[in-house]
Amino acid sequence: MFTGIVQTRMPVAERISRDDFATFVFEFSEEFVSGLETGASVAINGTCLTARTIDGGRVSFDAIGQTLKVTNLGAVEKGDIVNIERAARFGDEIGGHVLSGHIMDQVSVLEIIETENNLVVWMERPAHLAAYILDKGYIALNGCSLTIAEVEADRFAVHLIPETRDVTTFGLIRVGDAINVEVDAQTQAVVDTVRRLLASGELAEGLRGLSDKQ
Repeated sequence: MFTGIVQTRMPVAERISRDDFATFVFEFSEEFVSGLETGASVAINGTCLTARTIDGGRVSFDAIGQTLKVTNLGAVEKGDIVNIERAARFGDEIGGHVLSGHIMDQVSVLEIIETENNLVVWMERPAHLAAYILDKGYIALNGCSLTIAEVEADRFAVHLIPETRDVTTFGLIRVGDAINVEVDAQTQAVVDTVRRLLASGELAEGLRGLSDKQ
């Protein structure tokens, strides 16, 4: 489980590619690697990966073909900078919202509006995820827990404070970049439940029953 509060951004030290498979290697600081064990979960651009080897601060993670296809890790090479979050532990403050680290799709950055103290980023709102991308709702973008600020039919925007720009890859973002998306699980559950009830007629039946009681 993750909170969507990115702890650092850092470059990939090495990428080892094989058929439908890749290993990503990072050079973690002594402080950041403290307590990390082989098999632990770490979110890289919001993608939950498992620590395979730990040699001092040199830590490797494997990504299978499906992960490389669905997430933007497929295009990440040596030297590219990514967001990193260690898994949440019992008792940690949940400053963002609960994330699984399971990326649902990628969206393209369409427009960037930058001022001295604010950064507005407009991204695609794909049809298959549109029902879950709601005004003032939560969303995770490259592992960052963010609030959706504006929604239009085929795009949505987030507004980023200086801290987010400084700590995460959003400070380096460009039009055309592919961004990993994980929609809020609670929003998805509510929307899917309502859809199911509407399709089955159960919701209308329940509302009629409630009306009859009044």
